[in-house]
Formats: sequence, C-alpha cells, structure tokens
Amino acid sequence: MDWIKVLKNGLFTENPTFVQLLGMCPTLAITTSVVNGIGMGISATVVLICSNVVISLIRNFIPGKIRIASFIIVIAGFVSLVDMVLKAYTPALSNSLGIFIPLIVVNCIILARAEAFASRNGVVRSALDGLGMGLGFTGALIIISSVRELIGKGTVLGFPVFGAGYSPALMAILPPGGFIILGIILGVINLITARRRASA
Repeated sequence: MDWIKVLKNGLFTENPTFVQLLGMCPTLAITTSVVNGIGMGISATVVLICSNVVISLIRNFIPGKIRIASFIIVIAGFVSLVDMVLKAYTPALSNSLGIFIPLIVVNCIILARAEAFASRNGVVRSALDGLGMGLGFTGALIIISSVRELIGKGTVLGFPVFGAGYSPALMAILPPGGFIILGIILGVINLITARRRASA
C-alpha cells in the first residue's frame, strides 16, 4: 500500500535525523532530557502535518516566485499556534525548549517536506508524509535524548536508573557530548545498514 510506504519513508528510509541529517541544531541542543526530546518531536510533528496539509491544498494557487515565502508564512502560523499552546498548558516545557520552538519556522525538515513533497502531492499523502517524518524525527530525538540523559544524569524521564553510587558523565549532556553520542549512534546505524546490504 502506498500510504505504508509514505509512512515508512519518514520513519526509516528517509529518516530526517539519522538518514538525511536534517534539523541538527534542535537535535543537538534540546536532547539533554527525554522530556525535551518528546516535546520538540511532538511540536515538530504537529507543524509538519498541518503545514503539509495546507500547502498541499493551496499549492496550485501559489506563484512559483513566492512559493518559499508562502511556505514560511504557513509554517510560521502553525508554529505560533504550537508555541502559544505550549506556553498555556506546559510552561515548564516551553521554557525548557526556549527559542527552539519559534525556530521550527526555519527548520530544514519542515521546509524540505513542504518543498519536496507537500507542494507536489495531494492532501492525504502530504498528511501521511508529515506524520511519518514527524514520527521519525521524534523517534530519533527520543533515542538520542535517552542515551544522553542516561549517561549524563543517570536517569530516564527523570527517574533514576542507576544506584546512588553512579557518577554521571556530565559531558554527555554538554554540547560536545551531543556530537559524540550522535556520531556513535549514526556509526551503529551505518554498520547495521551495511551488514544488511551485504547479507541481502
């Protein structure tokens, strides 16, 4: 089925973080805790789905010369909505994510999907693409933030995992640790992918 393929693209085949290496700024900046990763992932997913649907609906009415500007306006509207909802209902998470929620407007994942997919496909496929890419991005953030929080704080979702004698490696929750952990995860994924191709 086509819709399964569209979803699978975002989750695995064209995962925005682990395959396309898009959205690295929020990926490295906010993955110091799993809660932050989930919050950013859900926010980006909502914006992806909504902006993809609207851009797909209006794509035939947008002149080619102003399409990127038009996409940014649509995306900015949904980002503002998500930002207000977070501030109203989860102020602690909103403060924790800080400037990275408004910066979703220029997140290359969302702009890339608007340009490469939503502007060329129907509403249902565009919504599924937004969902798949959003879930792929959210999954990547959860994986990275779980490793960073576990090593850097000894917790997952704020719950202690190791005993009182555990000495956290604070480097994991600092920016250099984010780069190192992302590199290790990418290395493992590439190794698994290479072995699967070799055995196929």
